[in-house]
Amino acid sequence: MKVALAHDYLREYGGAERVLEVLHEIFPEAPIFTAYYNPKSLGENGKRFKGWNIKTSWFQKIPFANRLLSPFRIFGPMMFESFDLSDYDLVISSSSATHLAKAVITKPETLHISYIHTPPRFLYGYVTSFNYKKHWWTRIGGEIINHFMRIYDFEVSQRPDILVANSKNIKERIKKFYRRDSVVIYPPVDIPVILNEVKNLSRMRVSNKLRDPSSGTPQDDRGYFLVLSRLVRGKGVEVIVKACDKLSLPLKVAGTGPELENLKSQMSNLKYIEFLGWVSDEERIKLLQNAKALIVAAEDEDFGITSIEAQAAGTPVIAPASGGFLETVIDGKTGILYGGPGAVTVDSLVEALKEFKEEQFKAEDLRKNAEKFSKERFKREIRDLIEKNYVRR
Repeated sequence: MKVALAHDYLREYGGAERVLEVLHEIFPEAPIFTAYYNPKSLGENGKRFKGWNIKTSWFQKIPFANRLLSPFRIFGPMMFESFDLSDYDLVISSSSATHLAKAVITKPETLHISYIHTPPRFLYGYVTSFNYKKHWWTRIGGEIINHFMRIYDFEVSQRPDILVANSKNIKERIKKFYRRDSVVIYPPVDIPVILNEVKNLSRMRVSNKLRDPSSGTPQDDRGYFLVLSRLVRGKGVEVIVKACDKLSLPLKVAGTGPELENLKSQMSNLKYIEFLGWVSDEERIKLLQNAKALIVAAEDEDFGITSIEAQAAGTPVIAPASGGFLETVIDGKTGILYGGPGAVTVDSLVEALKEFKEEQFKAEDLRKNAEKFSKERFKREIRDLIEKNYVRR
């Protein structure tokens, strides 16, 4: 069976790219068809895709393509329609922020499975990192363009044979906007890697304390709350910063993005809040293990892989009672759910933080819940879906 993978674009690293990595683990010989690939903008994560057979669209050759990718989304489907996939028996597309990859055209006998992280947020009224409604002229132009893009998005969403939703939350969106049923397969989290790193860190901590009983640090005492997020509009990081600042709670913010300076300007006391910038996977796990809790505030999150990583590391999650968090966080057992749709505010988070008691959460409960979202489970369900539907063709 000849397999091809299609992914919107490769210029930043997030949950969608983690899914692509695991799909590539399942099919290591499969080429990756993508609209645009920029290893430099991926930073340290660029090495993850080194050696892959990556095939880009005509858009790759356009001058200043990296800056033009957002406005050129209107031509996104054309980028993927230009690929010749006639030699492939199976195509798995991965669509997230845009509707690009699922637009590929395949032969009737080719099985096309499209993994949908979400219908494009900017088309259906969900908060995005770019606010096109900021100015009246961009608002008018954007609404006109989006009207036609919604029509096209609906049309290309009918092309795949099977739509896979990354959560029940997204399954409902797919039904609403595409009028199609979908199969839910949760994104993969590499639980064993996290557990091994946690064990290593714990052994190092014990060893250090045996050598020097006075070597304990505030980090060892889980003395801070944590944010792990891209610093962009829609993630609600400003709500977390204001709430922790208001209560004088220590907060570490790991991540980069255009909202960094805006977030700093909202703090009254730099003493309690620290911005760490980009962190490696190893640093990420260490931060999670040593945190009192991971705090998130994106009220319409599609899924939320970070909340699973936190639980795997034995750290509870404080999250909105909405979106994907309703599927990943068990209120009172693996974290605290607060607010809800339209109610994620500084005041609601302040109340949740006052209610939070670290000792009420057990590491075994947290890790048991995280196991439901393992990488091996994802691989098994993807293989089962292919076997079930490819044989029938």
